Amino acid sequence: HQIHSISPVFSKVFTVDYYFEEVQRLRFELHDISSNHNGLKEADFQEQASHPQLTHTANVCSFVITPAMTSLKSQVTAEELSGNDDYVELAFSAKKLDDKDFFSKSDPFLEIFRVNDDGTASLVHRTETIMNNLSPVWKSFKVSLNTLCSGHHERELKCTVWDWDSNGKHDFIGEFQTTFKEMKAAMDGKQIQWECINPKYQVKKKNYRNSGMVILTLCKIIKMHSFLDYIMGGCQIQFTVAIDFTASNGDPRNSCSLHYIHPYQPNEYLKALIAVGEICQDYDSDKMFPAFGFGAQIPPDFKVSHDFAVNFDEDNPECAGIQGVVEAYQNCLPKIQLYGPTNIAPIIQKVADSASEEMHTKEAMEYFILLILTDGVITDMADTREAIVHASHLPMSVIIVGIGSADFSDMQMLDGDDGILRSPKGEPVLRDIVQFVPFRNFKHVSKKQHLLSSCKVQFFFHFGLK
Repeated sequence: HQIHSISPVFSKVFTVDYYFEEVQRLRFELHDISSNHNGLKEADFQEQASHPQLTHTANVCSFVITPAMTSLKSQVTAEELSGNDDYVELAFSAKKLDDKDFFSKSDPFLEIFRVNDDGTASLVHRTETIMNNLSPVWKSFKVSLNTLCSGHHERELKCTVWDWDSNGKHDFIGEFQTTFKEMKAAMDGKQIQWECINPKYQVKKKNYRNSGMVILTLCKIIKMHSFLDYIMGGCQIQFTVAIDFTASNGDPRNSCSLHYIHPYQPNEYLKALIAVGEICQDYDSDKMFPAFGFGAQIPPDFKVSHDFAVNFDEDNPECAGIQGVVEAYQNCLPKIQLYGPTNIAPIIQKVADSASEEMHTKEAMEYFILLILTDGVITDMADTREAIVHASHLPMSVIIVGIGSADFSDMQMLDGDDGILRSPKGEPVLRDIVQFVPFRNFKHVSKKQHLLSSCKVQFFFHFGLK
C-alpha cells in the first residue's frame, strides 16, 4: 500500500497463468484505508479486464482503466514471463576412445543424463552408434531446455560413452560431468572438450590419464516463440462465422426450430457463437467479424446461396463485435427462406481465398479461424475435403460445431483424429486444421477449451513451417 499519495505506484507484482482457450477476467479494486484503521473504505473504483486486452501492443503491455462517474485513472502493466520452452541444438564428437573390441575397433555411442534433485538420473538423449570408429562424429540433435536441465543452467549433467554390443551388454568406456552453463561456451564457435574417465581404471592403473576425449562442437539455442510473442508482435486473429440456414433447422417461427428466437434465452446457434467468439474477439484489434450464411434462398431473387453475407452487404460482410453478429443473424432470419442443401465447401474456399491473399500481400501476420455452425451432415463431402486440403497450406483453422440432436458421426472424418484427411485425388492435408464437436458436448467446459487449444496448436504448426 501507499501512504499519503494521490498518485501511488504499487510495487507488488502478481503472477497469473495464461490460457488462450479461456476468458480470464481480472478484477482490480482500489481501497482507501482511513487514518484510524477502522477498516477499508472502498473508493469509487471497481473495474474488470480480461487477459487478451493486455496483449496487443508490445512485449511489455499496459492499459488504462477509467471507471465511470470518477476522474480516477489507473494503469496496469503486464509482461509475459520468459519460460524454458526454448530448444538447444548440440553436436558431439570424440577422439582416441578406448578400444573395447578384439578384432575391430569400438562402436561408440553417447548418453546424456540430467541429474535430478533427489540424486537420480533421467536419460535426456542417446546418440546413434558409430561403428568401428575410435574418433566418432555423432549427428547433431535438438532437445528442450526443460528436458535437458529443467531450465536450470547449472544443473549437473552426466555423460557416458559406451561401446555397443549386439547382445545388449554394452561395454563402458568412460564418463564425465558438466552443466549447460559450461556447454554454452561453445556458442561462440569454440569447441569444449572433456576427458572421458573410467573410474575403475583411474584407481587401478597408475599411469591412467583418460579413455579418450569428448568434444562439444556445436551449442545453439533455438528460440521458441510463445503464442503471446506472436500476438504482441502484431499477429491478428481473423474470426469468421458461417451459419447453416437449411430447411432441416425448422421454421424459425416455430418454437421447435433450432433458429427460433426465444425472448428470454439464446438458441443453440447463438450459444455456440458466443462461446467461441468471446475467446477469439479479443485477439482482433478492430473487432469486426465477417458473418456468412449458407443453404438459404435470399432476396431479392431468392436463389439459393452458400456464402451470403448475413448483413446482406456483400461488399462489407463484417459485423461490429460478437454482438453485431448476433444482431445481424436475428435481423436476417425473417428475410430469408430456409432451403438447402448443406454445402460448406464454398464458405471454406471464400475464407481460404482471404487467407491466401493476406499471406501473399501483407507483412503483418494474420491467422484465420472459421467457425461453421451446422445442424446436420454436409452434402458436399468430396468438395469439402478438397477445400480443407487446400486450406491446410494457409494460416487457417476450421471449427465445426454440430447444432441439435442429429447423428454427426460422418462428420468426424473431417476432424482427422481417426487418420489423415485426404482429398478425393488422394492428396493429404499438410496440417490437421479441422476440429469438430457437437454442441451438446459444450456443456463440458473441457470440450470448448480443447477445441480452442487445438486451434492454438494448429497456429504454432503453421508458423513453424514457414
